[in-house]
Amino acid sequence: MDKLKRVFNDQEQDEERGIVDDLIDVSTLSWETRIKGFVICFVIGCLLSLLGTLLLFLPNGLVAFALCYTFGNIIALSATCFLMGPLNQIKKMFAPTRLIATIVMVVALVLTIMAAVWWKNVGLTLLFVVIQFLAMLWYSISYIPFARDAVKKCFEGCFGN
Repeated sequence: MDKLKRVFNDQEQDEERGIVDDLIDVSTLSWETRIKGFVICFVIGCLLSLLGTLLLFLPNGLVAFALCYTFGNIIALSATCFLMGPLNQIKKMFAPTRLIATIVMVVALVLTIMAAVWWKNVGLTLLFVVIQFLAMLWYSISYIPFARDAVKKCFEGCFGN
């Protein structure tokens, strides 16, 4: 109803809208549209990461690998914005329980690209990709109740106290 009022009252108001208003409007999508957006983004992200992995085996494919793998992870991660909205997603990413995993993941994303594009160092690129993968995994399991505790206990059982 508010959108209809804005159209009839003042059409310039839409031009003055900020990014926050646009982000809030995303949360007004229907549940079906959110699910479709999530699935599409997640599949595209996974396909890009897989493509990046395949590109690694081509001659001089390090930069293409790093870019595809990293942007694939970013797109797959942003897919959850469709489910909970972008602002809520950012709040949850920087919640105390996920803060370290989020920071490590973001730093690893940036360092992966830097190691491949600017430094052209294969070893560092692969190291940052592994860190990126582990940080993304740790971040992802933080959404499953007691999953982190189960993983910790598993490693304690395998490697001792």
